Amino acid sequence: MKVVRKHSGTVAVELLVNVALPFACYSVVQPRFGDVRGLLASAAPPVIWSVAQFLYNRRADAVSIFVLLGIALSLVAFIGGGSVKLLQLRENLVTGAIGLVFLGSAAIGKPLIYQLARAGAARQSASAAAELEGLKDNHYFRRTMTFLTLVWGFGLLGATAIACVLVFTLSIRTYLIVSPFVGYGILGALASWTFWFSRRERKRGLARRAAMASEREVPAVSS
Repeated sequence: MKVVRKHSGTVAVELLVNVALPFACYSVVQPRFGDVRGLLASAAPPVIWSVAQFLYNRRADAVSIFVLLGIALSLVAFIGGGSVKLLQLRENLVTGAIGLVFLGSAAIGKPLIYQLARAGAARQSASAAAELEGLKDNHYFRRTMTFLTLVWGFGLLGATAIACVLVFTLSIRTYLIVSPFVGYGILGALASWTFWFSRRERKRGLARRAAMASEREVPAVSS
């Protein structure tokens, strides 16, 4: 309950920016200017909010760059016009493009999850950043970072596929309400799994180091 109260304000803002305001903008603009302009108007609140958050934080690290990439791709998605369905599909392909970035980073041995984790650790404390930096050459750690990156990449591609199905099966008004919950549900599931998996791998790493330390001490005791 304490966690729910702590984050209730954030959840309320996210629902306002990503569900209520886009639906309201579409409902106001669509009757007079049509579906395409209604969709363009519905995209304004999330994009403006993302830009405002970035300007407020003013951090130039991997997380900020990743946010900027998402904003830039969202803006590009609405350039060029086209039909309503094409516009909706282009918007969803932003998530797919980010998923491909995850997969590409894993393929070249530079897992994006590590870059994001390093940026988060640097924001947390210097000691946390140093601890993470010290693990970068560890085989098990690199494997974990690569696996996490692959899961996120395929997860985001899966989210894109589901969103594309929703585009062709739901009305625009229903889609504007349902799609954010589906997207946030998938991201929430990925984040929760990542938290659980990371904790498990951390415990396993500590156990391995303790076992290795114990093995090194045994000969010294015997002699």
